[in-house]
Amino acid sequence: MRWRHVLITGASSGLGRALALECAAPGVTLHLSGRDRARLQAVTAAAEARGATVRPAVLDVRDQAAMAGWIASAGPLDLVIANAGISAGTGGAVEPMAVTRAVFETNVTGVLNTALPAIAAMAGQAPGADGVRGRVAVVASLAAFVAAPGAPAYCAAKAAVQRWAEALDATERRRGIRLHAICPGYVRTPMTARNAFPMPLLMSAEAAARRTLRGIAAGRLRIAYPWPLYWASLLAGAMPAGLRNAVFLRLPAKEAGPGED
Repeated sequence: MRWRHVLITGASSGLGRALALECAAPGVTLHLSGRDRARLQAVTAAAEARGATVRPAVLDVRDQAAMAGWIASAGPLDLVIANAGISAGTGGAVEPMAVTRAVFETNVTGVLNTALPAIAAMAGQAPGADGVRGRVAVVASLAAFVAAPGAPAYCAAKAAVQRWAEALDATERRRGIRLHAICPGYVRTPMTARNAFPMPLLMSAEAAARRTLRGIAAGRLRIAYPWPLYWASLLAGAMPAGLRNAVFLRLPAKEAGPGED
């Protein structure tokens, strides 16, 4: 399925870049944002080479007013993907307070700054043949299902947006707006390149983008992959908290400094 009007945050690298290029095609308008101008220009050129019309914007998702203005001026939107995020952890010690705030401001507030104005805009659009006015996909993580002590803010932030999207879909679909919670496992990106621990079933950003878009096209509310790691995450999340903490504290923690995808 091709969406003609797509908006993606965090599109300058990693999964966001792969999603943009997978959506790029003749007749498609891409609204892409990122904080790195040079990388965003490179993605723009690559998407245009595939025939898409690209409207890039250098933006920080934490800037509520700028995000609202950008989305309001985009015109019709079939699909919005709130992808921008950062990763950080304890570094094997205690998670710094500045890191905790940075993770929540980007991974939760930044998602809301994207999704809320998108939903407001879609509510005024005419529904398509399938009765859907628009779709908003929120990129969470399999970390949403595991309260790992090595990355408390990251796991909590991803859990917050995953639960929010899944709960909100129940009411928003009544007026023709669908939400999707995207929960990938380990994806090969600049963000995961910093991880000093094993990453089972690590996949390319391109493969993750294809799985994500197929799930959205199929109308799935929760798009979690790969399946073996998803089920392992659910089992780990169901462990008694004390036992889970004891196990995970034996594993290497995420670096304390925020890493941008």
